[in-house]
Amino acid sequence: MIEPGVADRPDGAERAGGRGLHARLRGRRGALRIELELRCGPGPLVLVGPNGSGKTSVLRMLLGALRPESGTITLDGTLLFDAARGVDVPVEQRGLGYVPQGYALFPHLSALENVALPFALREGRGRRSEHRERARALLARFDAERLAERKPRALSGGEQQRVALARALAADPRALLLDEPLAALDARARRELRAALAADLARLALPALIVTHDPADAVALAPRIAVLEAGRIVQEGPIEALRSAPATPFVADLFS
Repeated sequence: MIEPGVADRPDGAERAGGRGLHARLRGRRGALRIELELRCGPGPLVLVGPNGSGKTSVLRMLLGALRPESGTITLDGTLLFDAARGVDVPVEQRGLGYVPQGYALFPHLSALENVALPFALREGRGRRSEHRERARALLARFDAERLAERKPRALSGGEQQRVALARALAADPRALLLDEPLAALDARARRELRAALAADLARLALPALIVTHDPADAVALAPRIAVLEAGRIVQEGPIEALRSAPATPFVADLFS
């Protein structure tokens, strides 16, 4: 990956050392206290944990939708957030592709138009035909080209998820944040899309933080797994290490 030059940095961002996505986060979500450090990429890292452990809140902090109380976030050496120095790059300038659990597709746009929208926002609307062709190719990558003219209300949960994944890649992100990207799929579709997503992540070589509750997804999608419990990383490493020497009863149960 080519590191961004000065002209490519988000407004207000500064250079710091290191490649990939690196965060030190401290914050609170209700009664939950989040305090952790994450290093991701280039390449995928899966974040697993029980319900209420703070997984989605961590993604939202990285995205910029939820402000940490303190800490720093850098992406390929560009400082996106530093509470002490007053740096807080807006969501739309962070260069992050995000797929939330609720998909967040625009209901008045077709699947094709949803995926083409990031092209238009980045390059202008004067190349509509080209944008639609590129969007159609992304839908085809996720076996969703047949859905191109349908509105989100006419799509199943799994179909919406495929469109949301395609749209995240259309944004040409410097890193990906995926919140339960396979949760809405049935078992067969989940296996097929899991393999396709793993191949895409390997080919893109982008930092990618993937939240899941499914141990099979975790093992298939990333060589490294971080386990979050009560807002803290209790163990991180390859699946073999987590299985052979689990740090907590939850880790032992999840990967037994």
